[in-house]
Amino acid sequence: MTPHRRLVDLSHTIEHGMVTYPGLPAPVISDWLSRDASRTRYGPGTTFQMGKIEMLANTGTYIDAPFHRYDGEPDVGDYPLEAVADLEGVVIRATARSGRGLGAAVFGNLDVRGKAVLVHTGWDAHWRTARYGSGHPFLTRDAAEQLASAGVALVGIDSLNIDDDTDGARPAHTTLLGAGIPIVEHLCSLSELPDTGFRFFAVPAKVKGIGSFPVRAFALVTS
Repeated sequence: MTPHRRLVDLSHTIEHGMVTYPGLPAPVISDWLSRDASRTRYGPGTTFQMGKIEMLANTGTYIDAPFHRYDGEPDVGDYPLEAVADLEGVVIRATARSGRGLGAAVFGNLDVRGKAVLVHTGWDAHWRTARYGSGHPFLTRDAAEQLASAGVALVGIDSLNIDDDTDGARPAHTTLLGAGIPIVEHLCSLSELPDTGFRFFAVPAKVKGIGSFPVRAFALVTS
């Protein structure tokens, strides 16, 4: 019997004027060449639209590279495809948490070596509301240290930030990016994934000199 395969989109849609993170600029999406204006450039009945977007790299669902935290370290353009695509995935359920901080105990003794660990908090339900921007769940320092020691390939979360945004030390970013482990923030729809049995993809454009960039994150589920 041929296995059933389905794709699950885990990315927020980037829209004009939307807020990803309170206080950061929203994307501005417009025409560089409108369809009407293009009529003068092409033959009768032939039109094109060329879009223009001005946005912060930390917009929508995005990936962080070590350069985001550390000067001189690899940027998003340096990621080999093997680091951000076709990764064995595992979902950690943290929707029934007792507090904001998700400690090492949340991850137990699971074998996560070489895997993309996606933390399902359910916070994406507040996307594009005032609630999304405050009081979000995050990984504690000991959780990040445990994941790094366990040899994870990538860590993602469906929350505002993988760190407590009131902690200027940003221990989760510091630990994971210091170990060369990609971070994907603002995921969504993790409830649609099984705990295991899927492949994860979060590929950014191959841009040099930048530490974060939007991705079309998705999973390939086989059953």
